[in-house]
Amino acid sequence: MRNLGPILVVLAAIVALWYLAAVWMNAAWVHDQAARDGRAVTLAELVPLTLTQERPVLPAPHQVAKGLYDGLFGQKVTSKRSLVYHAWVTLSATGLGFVIGSAAGMLLAVGIVFNRAMDLSVMPWAIASQTIPILAIAPMIIVVLNSTGVTGIVPKAIISAYLSFFPVVVGMVKGLRSPDAMQLDLMRTWNAGALTSFAKLRLPSSMPYLFASLKVGIAASLVGTIVGELPTGAVAGLGSRLLSGSYYGQTVQIWAALFAAGLLAAGLVALIGWAEWVTLKRMGLAR
Repeated sequence: MRNLGPILVVLAAIVALWYLAAVWMNAAWVHDQAARDGRAVTLAELVPLTLTQERPVLPAPHQVAKGLYDGLFGQKVTSKRSLVYHAWVTLSATGLGFVIGSAAGMLLAVGIVFNRAMDLSVMPWAIASQTIPILAIAPMIIVVLNSTGVTGIVPKAIISAYLSFFPVVVGMVKGLRSPDAMQLDLMRTWNAGALTSFAKLRLPSSMPYLFASLKVGIAASLVGTIVGELPTGAVAGLGSRLLSGSYYGQTVQIWAALFAAGLLAAGLVALIGWAEWVTLKRMGLAR
């Protein structure tokens, strides 16, 4: 409870600044409307009018909270207006992309650690691949795959995997190389081969690094899925909610979808954290 106080103070400060920003950014519309009627607006009138607009420039926190609640609990989960429905569509592609990206990242990491040629050739290309903006490459991937008849969640999953594999590669390589020379020499004195050293020393040592990178990877995977939904004109998914909200100026819908994506990301990271705790506990490494 003692640690909860600072968190609540910071949260209250953020909400207060958000309300002030909403009043300031939405005030122009109120003043314009008042000028058309040939009258001035007092501060007592300005504040409630800026916080209750149907299409505000910046929605107030209570408007976003209501939009999020209505999207999560005010609709049937099968409704196209339900954020649960759209979150499930995004989650499906995110899960597939995360599995593909993580598996590719772990395999590449093992190859980089045990093969000098891959270390010198693959690792620089893996780093260089992340310099390409995802907003530029996503439409290209989708167009190419659509031309070959590959549609549905697969194109989004590939974009998701593209973003998630790199953190896993870097974290896994760091983890597999974490045993020091003395530990490796000890394995050699026991006449342990490369496979035994990998299974008994390198792989267990890499687990904390792997799970840390998986947390980053799952969040990046979700971002990749949402970005993949934007250029396709998707009719389902959190990306489609963002897109339709921007088309029709529904800023509350946009912010509600953003918060839904944030909650989804937090849940996924928490799930990875739980898996990390279970795994490290079984290995005797959990605190």
